[in-house]
Parts: sequence; structure tokens; C-alpha cells
Amino acid sequence: MAVVETIRFRLVDGFDEAKFREVDIRMQREYMEPKPGFVSRQSAVSEDGEWLVVVTWASRDAAQAVISAFYGAPETQDFLAAVDLSTVRSGSYALVEH
Repeated sequence: MAVVETIRFRLVDGFDEAKFREVDIRMQREYMEPKPGFVSRQSAVSEDGEWLVVVTWASRDAAQAVISAFYGAPETQDFLAAVDLSTVRSGSYALVEH
């Protein structure tokens, strides 16, 4: 069953949003997209600066494998350096097929 992961966060104070957009897409292409079970990923930002990332995986196992290695992967370090880790909130949802 497909799984949707959500991650909400804010950037580190003073981090340039345009620069973050570059970091975000680079991390997606280099780290997320090549992983087995990756389906899609979208990033959005609210008017007050909160980011929302929604990632769809083919299975819970695929999602868990990538998430468990995320903080230690070389491809994610620039992304993590831009994120205020104290603001990170995540969720995991089974995708309801219609």
C-alpha cells in the first residue's frame, strides 16, 4: 500500500529562501528520486514561511528505509543545514485509493 509522508518545518533564521529552493530540489534529485519505491515529492511554503513537503512512496518499507538514513546521508546535509530542526513535524498516512 502506498504511503504519504508529510514534513512541516521552518528554515534557520536568515537562510535565503531562493537558495533553499535550490538546495531542496538538488536533495530531491540526488537523494530521494533514485531510491526504490519513490513515487513523487512536492514542496510548498506558506505566507508566514512554514514549509510543507509531501512525499509519496510505493510502500511503508520503502519510506522507512529512506527516512531512517536521511539524517546521515551526504546528499541531505545542505538541506538539513537550512532547516530549523526544532520546528520539524512529520506524519505518515496510508494512501486511500479512489
